[in-house]
Amino acid sequence: MAKYWVVGGEYTDTSFTKPVGGKEERIGPFAAYDDAKAAWQGRAWGTVDSAHHRYRIEEENGGDETHYWVVGGHYIDTHFTTPAEGGEAWFGPFDSYEDAKAEWQRHAWASVDDALSRYRIEKRSGARPAQAG
Repeated sequence: MAKYWVVGGEYTDTSFTKPVGGKEERIGPFAAYDDAKAAWQGRAWGTVDSAHHRYRIEEENGGDETHYWVVGGHYIDTHFTTPAEGGEAWFGPFDSYEDAKAEWQRHAWASVDDALSRYRIEKRSGARPAQAG
């Protein structure tokens, strides 16, 4: 059975490669994807004014092939809980976190002036979840 984790925290700079204190936070595990997403949203919203904070969702699933996805888009408000019409966009899969991060940066920078847009990186086994838009 899959377990989901919210991983991230405060980083030394916006390359998001070196966590302050040397370790990323791991919040969870959560039995359901929606519970992990709710925790991710809480952390993301709580640190929205800090350019050095980032969080992502990772799936732990007993050795299945794992990929990274860039997920997000335009939301109806700055709580980032309800996507605007059309749902969240999923980009990927990517075989490495670095490849996903490059795609995330492309989307994040393209929407930097849009306060209602947000993107995240998710580590998942197999395909994207059925509820994804």
